[in-house]
Amino acid sequence: MAEFNCVNSVTEMPERDDAERSLHHAMFLEPQEKNRSMKALVVKQAKKACSCTPAKVKDFVFSFFPVFQWLPKYKLREYLLGDIMSGVIVAVLLVPQSIAYSLLAGQEPIYGLYTSFFAGIIYFIFGTSRHISVGIFGVLCLMVGQVVDREIQRAGYDLEPADPDVLRGTAAYLNATVLPENRTLQKLLCDKNCYAITVGATMTFIAGVYQVAMGFFQVGFVSVYLSDSLLSGFVTGASFTILTSQAKYLLGLDIPRSSGIGSLISTWMNIFRNIHKTNICDLITSLLCFLVLIPTKELNEHFKSRLKAPIPVELVVIVVATLASHFGKLRETYGSSVAGHIPTGFLPPHPPDWNLIPNVALDAIPIAIIGFAITVSLSEMFAKKHGYSVRANQEMYAIGFCNIIPSFFYCFTTSAALAKTLVKESTGCRTQMSGMVTSLVILLVLLVIAPLFYSLQKCVLAVITIVNLRGALQKFRDLPKMWHLSRVDTVIWLVTMAASAFISTEIGLLVGVCFSMLCVIFRTQRPEAPLLGWVAESETYESLSAYKNLQTKPGVVVFRFEAPLYYINKECFKSTLYKQTGVNPAWVKAAKKKAAKRMLKEKEVGSGGNQTSISMDFVSEPLGFHTIVIDCCAVQFLDTAGIRTLKEVCKDYGEIDVQVLLAQCNPSVRSSLIRGEFFKEGEDHLLFHSVHQAVDFALGAQGHHGTNASK
Repeated sequence: MAEFNCVNSVTEMPERDDAERSLHHAMFLEPQEKNRSMKALVVKQAKKACSCTPAKVKDFVFSFFPVFQWLPKYKLREYLLGDIMSGVIVAVLLVPQSIAYSLLAGQEPIYGLYTSFFAGIIYFIFGTSRHISVGIFGVLCLMVGQVVDREIQRAGYDLEPADPDVLRGTAAYLNATVLPENRTLQKLLCDKNCYAITVGATMTFIAGVYQVAMGFFQVGFVSVYLSDSLLSGFVTGASFTILTSQAKYLLGLDIPRSSGIGSLISTWMNIFRNIHKTNICDLITSLLCFLVLIPTKELNEHFKSRLKAPIPVELVVIVVATLASHFGKLRETYGSSVAGHIPTGFLPPHPPDWNLIPNVALDAIPIAIIGFAITVSLSEMFAKKHGYSVRANQEMYAIGFCNIIPSFFYCFTTSAALAKTLVKESTGCRTQMSGMVTSLVILLVLLVIAPLFYSLQKCVLAVITIVNLRGALQKFRDLPKMWHLSRVDTVIWLVTMAASAFISTEIGLLVGVCFSMLCVIFRTQRPEAPLLGWVAESETYESLSAYKNLQTKPGVVVFRFEAPLYYINKECFKSTLYKQTGVNPAWVKAAKKKAAKRMLKEKEVGSGGNQTSISMDFVSEPLGFHTIVIDCCAVQFLDTAGIRTLKEVCKDYGEIDVQVLLAQCNPSVRSSLIRGEFFKEGEDHLLFHSVHQAVDFALGAQGHHGTNASK
């Protein structure tokens, strides 16, 4: 077994005398034994996975269904009132948003209510967070709606809105009872609205399968590639697309929804081409709703610490607008577009359309990733705030089942939503019993109240959707602060936001991820690499370019490379080291050879004298240092190219009588050096645990060699 002689060196210099050894005591570190047998590891894991005991079964059930853990411990008197209050308040906010976001997803209002109802119940069973609110999320609705519109076009359905007087949902109900082989009858019974929810439910099913698979294979690490700045920029960019998609409802325009690359620009072009067709009634209604909603939302935000619950202004606006539209006969008199009939009750469950899966499987990937990334990040944020823990893989199971199971009941994609989670937390939520209360209130709406929204204008729903984008659009206010904290994060935010808004949401997400990874690569490709100086009366070395009053030791140069050393930055490492030390070994050797040739030539022609002495002086000109200490504290790992580079540097400097010492290498780097045969018997490449020890050793060794030379 290899042993590390590590405080001062991995290998001792054989020529050191007893006095020098007494100054540099060695400490032996014996590495832990590691079982590298893949077969043994597989057998061990298989035994662990296949063994079945009552205790393991119980642990599995309690782990997979967290409700069985916390529900028996539920403190009725302490928790119930807060859970009921927060559940009701969230439901009051969620009902109008569910109806409004249905338009964004290209669906009928009833399906938004279905989605919110089932999501709360399923997360109640599978979720580990006590506070997050799972339901409809605007960005995911937008992504679903874009795919729905594309598939409706492919299927040849008329893109014009269906007659609101038609009983919506009847076709879907009948379609569920049609024999699968009777495709003609199914086509006749399934109109555009029926096909839209079929596409949405099928894509939701696939997204849920992806999320459950991520949980099963424990690939939650994928979310680390979605940084906070990337997600924030993506949501803000998608918010512009959401706003654009809702603008036609504000003006009462009947234009097709644009999709694909550049949909934001093409939509605005269509709007301005048809601006003369604006419905004045819808425009006035939209302005009045903005005048009520925006100030009230600002008051809720400003006085949230004093208000026990936010003012349910959205519900008030919907009730008043519905009454005004009904008694004012706005649809009949002015041609305003209304929500139309919203049926009560539930449709029988129906499986997704398996034939659609190849069409939407690729589109479901970004939806699945965004959904679980937002859910996991919000879960961890609120768990940390309130002092409990959540399990990321279980959260992926939970949000996956929140998509898979409801997809059989005409629902579309869900995830956690920040705005509703903040309301839920601030109004007394203690457990997910609050989510169950929210679902019960939505159930009441589904069974009794839903048909009363028949006369509700679509422009009111569009206003509610746009007003709820305030939080994402206000991120522009934070840009100066973000720029001050991190310019790289700010650039990532801007690039992701612009790509999501002006190209497309899916491509914008991909652009953001790729750009973020490129930023990481560029930062390791051209890292900081300063020379270090000694802090007087200490053993600390810091950057000479960052701090004043640092001292340097004569004949010793200390260099720090602040990144992993691998194939991408190996040339940067060498060039920066040469630049900082002022000595390129290749140039020095070339200059010596050139001077030696000149001397030889001068001797041959008999013109020795002064020029020969100058050349000799040049050949023997001192470099100003005899040792380079490389501080490896920031080098997380080495690859084969990095090891080869260190070997070359040590060899090249050794040929001009400069020794290279390594200090503060972590165990991974030491192991890589050993495996790469960096240290060979008889070589004086030493490894030190601190820069101070390396410098002391270099000074002591030079003094020892100087003494021997004088003798």
